[in-house]
Amino acid sequence: MHQPINGITVDHFFTCYKDQLKLEPINGKDGMHRLIKEGTINRPALALTGFFKYFANKRIQVLGAAEMTYLRSLTSERQEEVFRQMAKRQVPCFIVTRNYVPTRAMLKVCKETHLPLLRTPMITKHVLNLATLAVDNEFAPSTSEHATTLDIQGIGVMLRGDSGVGKSECALALIERGYSLVADDLTQISLVDERELIATSSPLNRGYMECRGIGIINIAEMFGIKNVRVDKRIDLVVSLHEWTPEVEEDRTGLEENFYEILDIKVPHVELYARPGRDIARLVEVAALVQALKLTGHDPAKEFNDRLIAHMAKGKESAPKPRITRLDHV
Repeated sequence: MHQPINGITVDHFFTCYKDQLKLEPINGKDGMHRLIKEGTINRPALALTGFFKYFANKRIQVLGAAEMTYLRSLTSERQEEVFRQMAKRQVPCFIVTRNYVPTRAMLKVCKETHLPLLRTPMITKHVLNLATLAVDNEFAPSTSEHATTLDIQGIGVMLRGDSGVGKSECALALIERGYSLVADDLTQISLVDERELIATSSPLNRGYMECRGIGIINIAEMFGIKNVRVDKRIDLVVSLHEWTPEVEEDRTGLEENFYEILDIKVPHVELYARPGRDIARLVEVAALVQALKLTGHDPAKEFNDRLIAHMAKGKESAPKPRITRLDHV
């Protein structure tokens, strides 16, 4: 199910990204419960001049060199008036870059209205880039799938299937070959930039797998930390099914199938498990074929084109039938 995001608190943003953005609170933890309701950043240049039409009040407000220089050209009364107008519109917080010292009017209004005021030594451009990525990730649409996800030679493969079909055993065989585990059994998925599906696992069970008959195993301790990934883009979905005699399996690969996640279509392959069949090897090959397709090479299509060209060439070189006129017989 898609999980809608109504907002994140300033406290959550500060706690998660304070080290990355080198943030420090100027007026303590006051007002940190406020909600950031839009997943992007705003520089309130026009608002500082008193123009509030189309003011993006639901976003984090960043004050850089230009804004701070302009503020100091205003009287304290005018600064206070402008900041009260912004506080009245329920902005979530202010971030002052380059370690600028907030003006007295700014400090006064933020303290009286319980408005969080943060500061960072970083330059404005870097703050905007990092903060935008951070809040965009927080606001990304998300869902979860009952699936195991791996990184196979740079291709993110999500293994689906009914319980007991062999997802974990297949994943374990692939990890033994040097590939990395992203999530076991339950994959959490976020849609980033409205185009990429990023898979991850819960921090609680990251790096752990459940193997029937054995129990919980620690992948990092058994195979090394290189065999565990925090997240990975999903490039291919493989569904595992129990084989039955009436199953008709794809033998050419010409027909493309897709699996839809958060309205994004992902290439989809269906494999059928039966005794003696190396499913892990087939999943590995499917991932390698997908890697070729991403570079513009489709083996099935290329072979089909060669076959058609060969048949056309055969028709051209075939001897024409001899026609005998009846009047000569």
